[in-house]
Amino acid sequence: MAAADRKYVVGVDIGGQTTKLGIVDARGNVLAQSVIRSDTHDDVNLFIKDLATAIRKLADQVEGLATVRGIGMGVPNGNFYRGTIEFAPNLKWKGVVPLAQLLSDEIGLPVALTNDANAAAVGEMTYGAARGMKDFIMITLGTGVGSGIVIGGNVLYGHDGFAGELGHTIQVRKNGRLCGCGRNGCLEAYASAVGVARTAREILETTDRPTVLRDIPWDQITSKDVADAAQQGDAVATEIFNFTGHLLGAALADFVAFSSPEAIILFGGLTRAGDLILKPVIDGLNESVLDLWRGKVKVIFSQLKENDAAILGASALAWEL
Repeated sequence: MAAADRKYVVGVDIGGQTTKLGIVDARGNVLAQSVIRSDTHDDVNLFIKDLATAIRKLADQVEGLATVRGIGMGVPNGNFYRGTIEFAPNLKWKGVVPLAQLLSDEIGLPVALTNDANAAAVGEMTYGAARGMKDFIMITLGTGVGSGIVIGGNVLYGHDGFAGELGHTIQVRKNGRLCGCGRNGCLEAYASAVGVARTAREILETTDRPTVLRDIPWDQITSKDVADAAQQGDAVATEIFNFTGHLLGAALADFVAFSSPEAIILFGGLTRAGDLILKPVIDGLNESVLDLWRGKVKVIFSQLKENDAAILGASALAWEL
């Protein structure tokens, strides 16, 4: 079949428990999608067979596998250069797994993969707010803080394929909180959804300030609870978002200094808080950035549909195959 007739790509987003996949057209429409389990098989080869079966079923809902150009994957600890998952702590398959080659061999299509934040950056550049941009940084604010850095229209991968771990820049707080990576003071320990909940618990534990958050069991507070409280005018919850946003903004000032991006695009669950997080981030950035860049760098939310974003981001890789 001619390349022009291969008008669809597949996007696959692998998480610790589930894998989302979808068929995507050139306009960024997700035409069909499904979910399979990631945690069923200890043997990655059995997972690959399940995934290939799911992809074939989706392709049959459009015009068949022969119309699919390739497959893009967003994966934890994904190495774009090697097509591997390497030492991903939340997956059952340990060590270095040649995932792209395994899937390509099974299904007969070219496969590319990268980590989930880089996939989000490619998706934003292909389908979203970064269309037409050559230099921007994608920051994903979910359970952790991920990042995809685009310079001159290309994702920055570094010499080993793992560049762009801005969530693990340290000393945003001197001798600060223990991060999930095992170090202290990482940005992720403060500016993630988990970090917002930790800030809330610290305030409740160390002060007697009145707040509706005290009506929630201490160990069950989430970032959504804090956002809901702030939207109701709760002073403590509002302060938590101000603290988080200013700290993130100050970190972004450092990121601006090394790559001079046109924009910083925020994506993920924490952005549902809207201006509660956006305004202090912009204030924190402009307070900390060099005069050279003050007011010059846009801070905006992603334009990708949240439910489709992981699939879209991964699928964008496949158009280059």
